[in-house]
Amino acid sequence: MDIKDLKEFHFITAIVTIPSILKEGILCHRGAKKVNHYDLSMDEIQKRRASKKVPGAKALHEYVNLYFDAHNPMLSKRRDKNNEICILRIRTEILYLPDVVLTDRNASSDYVRFYSSPDGLKYLDKDKIFARYWTHSNQFEYMEHKSIKCSEILVPDKLPPEYFLGAYVYNDAGRLSLLDAGFPLEIIVNPDLFF
Repeated sequence: MDIKDLKEFHFITAIVTIPSILKEGILCHRGAKKVNHYDLSMDEIQKRRASKKVPGAKALHEYVNLYFDAHNPMLSKRRDKNNEICILRIRTEILYLPDVVLTDRNASSDYVRFYSSPDGLKYLDKDKIFARYWTHSNQFEYMEHKSIKCSEILVPDKLPPEYFLGAYVYNDAGRLSLLDAGFPLEIIVNPDLFF
């Protein structure tokens, strides 16, 4: 993958958390525990992440985790909440922030590799990360591609709102909810990104 292949990153969140995110920025998992918020994440994944550390750096829960492509297994698992979710669009300049880390698959995976940013982009599989689907007849290929589809950009501690470009929502109801939450940036209704 090359930097020119990227136009934005994604953060999946509940619309009800937007007022807090606009005030505080996107907080790491540990930081978010200190504020009132609605957590979309899955307990079993967070338990795995809680025991993981980025080699030579912080605990995984001390990073904000963004996706290269939100059309991934995480969003698929939350399809029953499409009306309540938005996907924040994040500027690619964050790759140059201090101590940003890239992963070649879901950071909780046993097989994940961590890379410094932006140099680590060359190790990431663009075709698999941006593939529309990750289904395969071979179970091993399916599990591997599913994990690669969730490759991450890890930002230490928090990501300030000045790095936001806008947001995607599933439908007009989501757009109205996001407007009601005070979101000041461009809102794009894009059901194709969701499931």
